[in-house]
Amino acid sequence: MKYRLLGRTGVWVSEISLGAMTFGGKEHPVYRTHGALGQEEVDRIVGTALDAGINFIDTADVYADGESEELLGRAIAQHRRDVVLATKLMAPVGPGPNDQGLSRLHVMRALEDSLRRLKTDYVDLYQIHNYDHMTPIEETLSALNDAVKQGKVRYIGCSNLAAWQISKALGISALHNQAKFVANQTHYSLLSRDAERDLVPMAEDAGLSLTVWQPLVGGFLTGKFDRDGVSTEQDSRRARNGFDFIPFDEEKGFTVLAALRTVAARHEVSPARVAIAWLLAQRAVTSVIVGARKLEQLTDNVAASDLILTEQDLTELDEVSRPTIAYPNWIQEQFAPTRIPAGNLA
Repeated sequence: MKYRLLGRTGVWVSEISLGAMTFGGKEHPVYRTHGALGQEEVDRIVGTALDAGINFIDTADVYADGESEELLGRAIAQHRRDVVLATKLMAPVGPGPNDQGLSRLHVMRALEDSLRRLKTDYVDLYQIHNYDHMTPIEETLSALNDAVKQGKVRYIGCSNLAAWQISKALGISALHNQAKFVANQTHYSLLSRDAERDLVPMAEDAGLSLTVWQPLVGGFLTGKFDRDGVSTEQDSRRARNGFDFIPFDEEKGFTVLAALRTVAARHEVSPARVAIAWLLAQRAVTSVIVGARKLEQLTDNVAASDLILTEQDLTELDEVSRPTIAYPNWIQEQFAPTRIPAGNLA
């Protein structure tokens, strides 16, 4: 396993991280289709991940109505110091009007609930799960800063925010000398390269860590689905859901998948492993979050850390997946000035 710095914190995290969305939810109307793993299965998955060198594990209070945190807390109880533990808040976790969002009231309540479920005194990375248009970002950042001062949170981060929203938050934190976001969790894959337009340049400029969720696009990039969405594995998430959570151009998806299979055959590995290795080769990516229902899935995904793609591999995958350059990016690239080194001036 290789390790990369979490933003500018000096904290090293594994470039493959474990996602806990498959933990729990056997009776849940949504999460029962994502894995619904019980404690014994969770213990095996977490143990295998730790043995493979993974030290970065991500969950959220909304996963399986908190059961994911409970199962994960028990699984890492004897290994807490070895884990960089991340969780998230924002989504509804109860029927009340204040059981969601990013108000000071909910931030403090949600954190205490997560700590109780995770059976720990602190969270290493506490992330807002989305943008709350109802709450001033100043209120949210102040509450998160207090949590850091109290020692209940080591670092703060965000997920699913636009680049301008993150930049605004960083500016406010700097203005008030508060703890600032050190990491951004975003969707990024061969079928969804939107992050390259603004989020990747912003992360590089701000020194923000970038972690990736759903690198295999709900399992599509494993190559196990035909054009009717039928899987060769009848218990697969995509087959059982009956819907696609992540929108993408399916026709282009199969074109990308064909190139993915070609590269995979060249290395004698799975398409999934290549898809993750491609992400690890991209600018600004710190860690790719993988979720697993079966040990063999986890083992295969972890092996992506050892797969080095050639220039030919990267070029072929880039050509079939490259998105249209958005404005103003294309005009800035077109008119970017060419600097003449001072030593060459007459």
